[in-house]
Amino acid sequence: MKILMVLTSHDTLGDTGLKTGFWLEEFASPYYAFKDQGFDVTLASPKGGLPPLDPKSDVPDFQTPSTDRFAGDGEAQKILANTLCLASVNPGDFDAVFYPGGHGPLWDLAEDRDSISLIERFFREGKPLGLVCHAPGALRHAKNPDGFPLVKGKRVTGFSNTEEAAVELTDVVPFLLEDMLTANQGLYSKGDDWGSYVAVDKNLLTGQNPGSSEAVANEMIKLLSK
Repeated sequence: MKILMVLTSHDTLGDTGLKTGFWLEEFASPYYAFKDQGFDVTLASPKGGLPPLDPKSDVPDFQTPSTDRFAGDGEAQKILANTLCLASVNPGDFDAVFYPGGHGPLWDLAEDRDSISLIERFFREGKPLGLVCHAPGALRHAKNPDGFPLVKGKRVTGFSNTEEAAVELTDVVPFLLEDMLTANQGLYSKGDDWGSYVAVDKNLLTGQNPGSSEAVANEMIKLLSK
């Protein structure tokens, strides 16, 4: 199986002067879940090269066995430093796609035409499409073939309004993920703040927060094993 992981290239947290990017746990746990199945994993980002890491995700309080494993994995670090430019990727080469979160995707992947096209194609072809935490923001402008929002009538989740308020970024982000998914007529649901929660609707799999990243990857593996 060939898995494409799409990471953000955006590193600026609005007008705060702070940095953002992808969330380390949301990359590392799915990456190793796929690799441990023997899957071939390819990384891509809008700008290619090394995607920006949200510095907050690298502090000791947010480390997990997967992030510790990545810290000692020189090969994985080299692969991360050399992501493909998303525009150069042929979606037909892959069996599934996974989007790690972090706040970065709200700015770039939500608006990126290559990403939108890729998402629409993967969903249309029935290939597993996984997005976790803020990454479901990449679904913002994705459409079904009928022109309606891709999430319309589908069970979805993502970083909740209460979680965004807890990290005090409600007025910083370009849009609130929960509000966007609801406005696009998605059937948004959530679990407890910071707990693992996954919504599955056919080949669309979404996770609420960093603690849901491995669970989304495991649900994708189940689909790919059928």
